[in-house]
Amino acid sequence: MTNSMTGFASGDGQIEGWSWTWDLRSVNSRGLDIRLRVPDWIEGLEPAIRALLQKSAARGSVTLSLRVARADADAGLELDAGGLDAAINLVRTVETRASDLHLGLAPSRATDVLAMRGVLETQSAPQDTSALKQVILADMPGLIQQFNESRAQEGAALETVLRGQIATVAERVADARTLADARSDKMAAALREALARVTEVSDMDEGRIAQELALIAVKADIAEELDRLDAHVAAAHVLLDQAEPKGRKLDFLTQEFNREANTLCSKAQFKDLTAVGLDLKHTIDQMREQVQNVE
Repeated sequence: MTNSMTGFASGDGQIEGWSWTWDLRSVNSRGLDIRLRVPDWIEGLEPAIRALLQKSAARGSVTLSLRVARADADAGLELDAGGLDAAINLVRTVETRASDLHLGLAPSRATDVLAMRGVLETQSAPQDTSALKQVILADMPGLIQQFNESRAQEGAALETVLRGQIATVAERVADARTLADARSDKMAAALREALARVTEVSDMDEGRIAQELALIAVKADIAEELDRLDAHVAAAHVLLDQAEPKGRKLDFLTQEFNREANTLCSKAQFKDLTAVGLDLKHTIDQMREQVQNVE
């Protein structure tokens, strides 16, 4: 099973006197980066949530937002006259300065002012929040399950794409082997012509000529690169079959794919073989883009 680092889940709950909503989302990241926005007045809630998330994800930038409110929160709201005056003065200052700079601003609304810090006072938080914390934490496994299902669904789609790209690489490697045989005949003919020209104008030692030809043949040989590409294809399938997180290993493997494709292009010396090498590089680049999202 392949999991993506991209996922999303949301939920809500309530008990007598309290309600909450939360969402959990993640995007790709080099490691595991957990960011929490939870009420700090619920003692012990943040470390407990962090511990649960660390067990459910190995990589990704994970953000959880939790909003907790009293069921009768509206009844507990009071207007702070001093805070209201300060907020209105700030809005007036901003509008005046914008007018001086000939900048057009949308008209301010009462709801905008009420949303500013210090305008509304709410009821104070309860002294004992342990019961509320336990109820919220008991609701979290369902959120995490939804989150993991989202990452697994995205991961399954990624795996399908990656397997198709790996199959394309295997096909291009097979094409390169066929073209390498055709290239050998053309290279042999070209070398014979070059050797004939050299021997006509020079008395170069035949042993030296043989050494140079052997060196050229070794530098142009791509058998090892093709063998390593085949080995990388097999390794990629093994990784995709594994259940544990594999994104880092796949990322390293695509770098090795790219290294062999670059060497193949540099050794090609044959138009059709160069075209295959470039096609390989294009497919491998696409693989690397997909792998960046694998957990």
